[in-house]
Order: sequence, then structure tokens, then C-alpha cells
Amino acid sequence: MAQRRVLITGAGSGLGRALAQRYAASGAVVACVDLDLQRAEETVAQLVGKGHIALQADVGSDASMAELQRDVDARWGGVDVLINNAGIASGGPLVGSTMQEWREVLEINLLGVVRGCQAFLPGMLARGHGQVINTASFAGLAGAPNIMSYGVSKAGVVTLSEQLRAEVAAQGVRVSVICPAFFRTNLLESWRGDPRMRKFGEKMMDNAVDTLDGVADAVFAAAERGRFLILPTRREPLRWRIKRWFPEYYFRKLCALTRRPGPA
Repeated sequence: MAQRRVLITGAGSGLGRALAQRYAASGAVVACVDLDLQRAEETVAQLVGKGHIALQADVGSDASMAELQRDVDARWGGVDVLINNAGIASGGPLVGSTMQEWREVLEINLLGVVRGCQAFLPGMLARGHGQVINTASFAGLAGAPNIMSYGVSKAGVVTLSEQLRAEVAAQGVRVSVICPAFFRTNLLESWRGDPRMRKFGEKMMDNAVDTLDGVADAVFAAAERGRFLILPTRREPLRWRIKRWFPEYYFRKLCALTRRPGPA
């Protein structure tokens, strides 16, 4: 069996790095892509096996992703697993947010996934096999207040993944979408939006019951089984079921959140 070729954006830290470690341990060769090349190189240095590569790319740039595609195709002739993981964090209510924030968050979190798919999906379809794994967030399912631009961008990733799954299923390509809630990463380093919500995010990470390694293990196992919707944090499967089965009860709980005093 040929060695799997895995490309991960946002692989310089957090979940991207943890997934790179797991795919490398499974015997795959991994292209670790990050906006910060040094971080990507640090990830590669931690991987078992040989043949891994560190590459710099900006998922928010058409030209940068096109160059990444040319580079990877020249080295490997394509990829078998694409993990669109790169993203930035934001938060705050709609009123008071800026159009600059909305454009930046959508450009990276949503259109960055589109760019990754446009770059590497055609090769998968031509070969008749492959897997696309998109990192969204439970924020993309929750409909929660005060995470406007971030929640909308991640909801877009969920919908894109649903549509793409149906579009390519008959052509041998599997699609998954990852929707975790809070766990400790350095995501807040990229914060855009209301600084009060950043403090709230820090508090939620500090109080999280899930760890990076636990989330990465759950994501890897579910992706290997071909599961579409991956909810890798422990409390979210129940919350998702409550929203689906008892939508008005769920909505009342969301409204209660808006009546609480905001984060200090």
C-alpha cells in the first residue's frame, strides 16, 4: 500500500500539530503548512518517520494557496488527506463589530477552507479517492450569542462540508467536519473583535474538561472511521441533541446567557 500523503493547514500549533503527530505515527507522510514557517518546521521536527515537509502559506490568499498547490504537486503529485484546519478567533455582538473584522474572519475561516478544497480536491477526484477534513467549531452549530463573526464563519464551514460531502461521495472522496468546543490551545493569539469576549474565551479554556490530546485522539479516530460530523469534546454531543430535539428549550437557554452580566 502506498504511503498516505496528508496536508494540514494551521499545523504549526494546537490541533493541527497534534493531528500531524497522529498521522505521522500511523505511517503517513505529512505536509505541515502554517503562516509561520518556523512553527511548521518545529512541528515537523517532532514527527516520527521520514519525508515530512514544512511549508509556509496564507490560507487567506488566493496566490499563496495556488503556490502551495504547485509546490505540493511537484513534490508529491497530490495529497490523499486534506485537513483545512487554519483559522482565527473572534467574538462579540453584531452591533459594534466592524466590517473589517467580518471580512478578515470570513476570508480566513471560511474562504480559506474553500481555497484548500479548490487546490487539492481536483486531484482526489481525478484519482477516485481521498478525504477532506474541515475544522469548524461547535460555534458553527450552537447559534450562541456574542460570537457573531466567528460563529457565522464556522457555520459556513459546516454547510460547505455538508454540501461537499453529497457532491463528491459517489466519486470516492470522503468529507468530515470537526466541531469542538473550548479546549486549551493558542487560538486566542489570533483574536479579532471585542476584547471582553477574549477574556471570556480564556476563562472557558481554563475551565475546559477536554485536553488537546484528548480532542486530537477523538478527531483522528473518528476521521479514520469516516465519520462526517465529529464532535470531539465531551459535552457537545448532548448539547447538539438537545438543540435538534428540543429547539425551543435550547433557545431559552441561549436567551438566558444574554441576560447574564458580560465578562469583566
